[in-house]
Order: sequence, then structure tokens, then C-alpha cells
Amino acid sequence: MEAVLDELYTTPPADFVARRETLAVAAKTAGGLDNARRIRAARRPTLAAWAANLLLRTQPEESRHFLELGRALREAYKALDADVLKDLSAQRRRVVSALSRQAAQLASEAGHQLSQPVQQDLEATLRAVLADPDAADQWAGGRLVNALTPPSEFHPGSAPAAEKPGTCNRPAPPSPSASRRRASNDELAERRRARQEQLARAREAAEAAEQRLRDERARQADVDAELQRARERTEQARRRMSAIEEQLRQAREECRQAEHEQQEAEAHSRSAAEVVAQAERAAHETTQQLRRMTRGAT
Repeated sequence: MEAVLDELYTTPPADFVARRETLAVAAKTAGGLDNARRIRAARRPTLAAWAANLLLRTQPEESRHFLELGRALREAYKALDADVLKDLSAQRRRVVSALSRQAAQLASEAGHQLSQPVQQDLEATLRAVLADPDAADQWAGGRLVNALTPPSEFHPGSAPAAEKPGTCNRPAPPSPSASRRRASNDELAERRRARQEQLARAREAAEAAEQRLRDERARQADVDAELQRARERTEQARRRMSAIEEQLRQAREECRQAEHEQQEAEAHSRSAAEVVAQAERAAHETTQQLRRMTRGAT
């Protein structure tokens, strides 16, 4: 049943209702009334939501890495300040842009060109997946009905709530006591070290995602080149087949002509044989008559 619903939500929206009814009838025929009701309760996704579902289902490895990148970025957002987060914003934008283009290409191959507003909704959905764990869980289910909206508090380069002035995470003011100053410095150093580690992990995740996208583009280019070569080979084979078919047509015509000539020759041969037979009979009769005349003369 889960596989049936997954397949339904990768069906283009224009065909969704008809496909839903077909699957529901099949489930009911198989005796699954509850399954049929569950299928009929499925809501048709918007074009942007369908493209996001299609991306998840057809590119599972890329989607898994994208979800991992979102977890790393959210973790970094909780601990890093605005200046550090700016270092990640460009990579995040590139990854979202590349994945949205990939989803648009998949939609195009399925027969649906995405308009600019739909493309924007798709990009917003992917940004939401990076920023919001609930949005990430919804997308990971592969059955989005509507586009997702990123949370307003997750903006690249904005100060994280945990680092805003006046919060409990603000470093304590210097203490007159040397021991307290050392403790504060140690705590600050530990926080900086933790931030640097989180930043490094987030950067590694973003760079790995970009590298995987580059690899996917390279593989796609290889596939497209092979497809072009296959099309060219197909066209060459069709031309050779057309030439062979023309030769075969001519050979058949020549064969029919030869058969006709053979039939005429056979008819002439039969006529000639009949004439020869008649001549042989006439010669035989003449010979016999001559012999009789010769015997009578003697």
C-alpha cells in the first residue's frame, strides 16, 4: 500500500485523479476496502510539490545527502554567529539552485515545464527542507501536497537566537577574580572550538553536496552524449534498413518478372513439345505408309 501511494504522488498532477481512481478500483477489487478509501483520500499535489516528490523518489541518494546537509546547517545555525553563517549561505544557495534545476529537468522529462512561479515555490520548498526539521520530515515522506515555506527566522547571515544579546548564552562579563576570568576564558575557548567543529562539519557537508551535484551533472552529460550517439546509430540503421528494403523491393520485382518470363517459356516449351510430337507422329505414319507401298511394289 505504501508503494502504491508513493507511485501515486509521483504521477503528474494532470493525471493524478484518473490514476487515483484506477488504483482505488484495483484495491477494492482485490478486497481492500480500507486501502481503496485511503487511496481516494489522497489529495492531488501542486506542480511544485509534485516536482519535489519526483526529485526525492528518482534521486534517493542525492535527496539523502541533501537532508543530511540540512541537519548539519541547522546544527551550525544554533551555535554559530552571523559572520560564520554567511560563509555557508553561498554554498546553500548553490545547492538549492542546482537541485531545483534538477527537479525541473525531471519534470520536463515527465512532460511538464515548470513556470517561473512554480520554480520559485520549488526552491522555497528546498530551502524549507534545509531550515526546518518538520519540513524535512514532510519532504522525506515523498507525499507533499503543497509547496513548503522556509521559517522566517532562518535567514543566511542573520544572528541566531542563541547568540543574540541578552540571552543566557552571552559570555559572562569579566570577573575581578582571576579564577573566574580563567574559567570564563576556558568556556569561551571551548565554545569557539565547538563552533569551529560545527562549521567544519557544515562546510564539509555543503562541499560534499556540491561535489555530488557536479558528479551527477557529469554523469548526466555522459548519459546525454550516449543518448545522442544512440540516436545517430539508430538513424544510420534506419537509413541502411531503408536502402535494404528498396533493394528487397527491386529484387521482388525482378523475381516476379523472372517468374512471369519462366511461365511464358514453359508455355512455349509445351507448345514446341506438342509440335515435335505431332511431327514425330506424322513422320512415323509416313514411314509406315512408305513401307507398305514398298512391299506392294515387290
